[in-house]
Amino acid sequence: MMKTSTPLGAAEGKPGDRSAFSFETQTRLESRSDGFGKDGARYGRTGTIHTPHGDIQTPTFIPVATQGAMKAVLPEQMKELGAQCLLSNAFHLFERPGDEVVDEAGGLSRFMNWDGPTYTDSGGFQVLSLGAGFKKTLAMDVEGMKSDDIIAEGKERLAFVDEDGVTFKSPLNGEKKRFSAEISMRIQHNIGADMMFSFDELTTLMNTRRYQEQSVERTFRWAKRCVAEHRRLTEERLGKPYQALFGVVQGANYEDLRRLAASQIASLDFDGVGIGGAIEKRLLGQTCAWICDAMPESRPRHVLGIASVDDIFSAVENGGDTFDCVAPARCGRNGAVFTHRGRWNIKRAQFKHDFEPIEAGCDCYACRNYSRAYIDHLLRAREMNGYTLATIHNEHFFITLLADIRKAIEGGYFDEFRQETVTHFYENGSRG
Repeated sequence: MMKTSTPLGAAEGKPGDRSAFSFETQTRLESRSDGFGKDGARYGRTGTIHTPHGDIQTPTFIPVATQGAMKAVLPEQMKELGAQCLLSNAFHLFERPGDEVVDEAGGLSRFMNWDGPTYTDSGGFQVLSLGAGFKKTLAMDVEGMKSDDIIAEGKERLAFVDEDGVTFKSPLNGEKKRFSAEISMRIQHNIGADMMFSFDELTTLMNTRRYQEQSVERTFRWAKRCVAEHRRLTEERLGKPYQALFGVVQGANYEDLRRLAASQIASLDFDGVGIGGAIEKRLLGQTCAWICDAMPESRPRHVLGIASVDDIFSAVENGGDTFDCVAPARCGRNGAVFTHRGRWNIKRAQFKHDFEPIEAGCDCYACRNYSRAYIDHLLRAREMNGYTLATIHNEHFFITLLADIRKAIEGGYFDEFRQETVTHFYENGSRG
């Protein structure tokens, strides 16, 4: 096993040192009359998140290693293409191999041979994906329908919410599993990521206003329980590095509910904030700004689950520091690749005899060494190398995009860079 660096803030026989985690702002976007925040504020910024396993320069894209692994790509390759941090799914690691196994291995970073910071989500996403059955949660486009019993087509409800928590039917073996604020905290402490999220209820845009109100209050009650249990476990688990806890703001499309939820989460002793839940695409920027209006500047802001180019620019402008999404890897495995001229499918017939790289000028490993024709062949033959190369390219695209946005903010040309990038990306349509 690779010798990962000793995490900061861990001392034998002592609780994790909270000072090993912090955030500092470096450059802020200037306010202006059309800014969505208070007094025209645009909360976009560059900064540094200091964690026990290393620093993260923001804004940045965080690839999703759902089960403690990037599908078809090794951690060393992720580091080479510029990833600063990885995010794993607490629910799936609880299902297998079990959070106790990850704890025994020395925590998530050491378990998956990743010498860098990590996030885990809380299991809250599964409240939606196993409940209503929807997969896409942010920047949704919906019309009209309101129902608290809505189910995605062809899906069965596998998650049931009550005041104390959620009962899941395991997608692996059908067994009933229980998650609550305290259980989620225990699992995430065992997994040992540098940053973790409080347990929340993720709703859909189709839920009624009344249900959204109830859900916001329930998430707040769960958040208070998470803070208390996190504090207890930090004191109990001696010799471990401190794990930062992020509260999650819900409230769907409703400005008053988003502002209420943001003020509730801001009032608790969290280290950061997750901007979560379903958000209609046209309101993504405003929603981020409403939340940032209430948040202390010292708390990093993670936007959960987006990977559309225009959405990323909107979220960065309005305060997002870090972003995660499964889309780059999932799309790559299906042949969809992201380029500066848009997203297209490499398995089109026209690429069978095309020996150029996926994107001219791209310096990722796939583009430096392999052709469209070869990657098309691998994907059609269902060879794992095809998944690897397409994923490397797509993850590199988003990691590089966020790195370039960071440079643009620091250099004072964010608005010009946004206009140029979005125009070129969508010049052949809205796909992406």
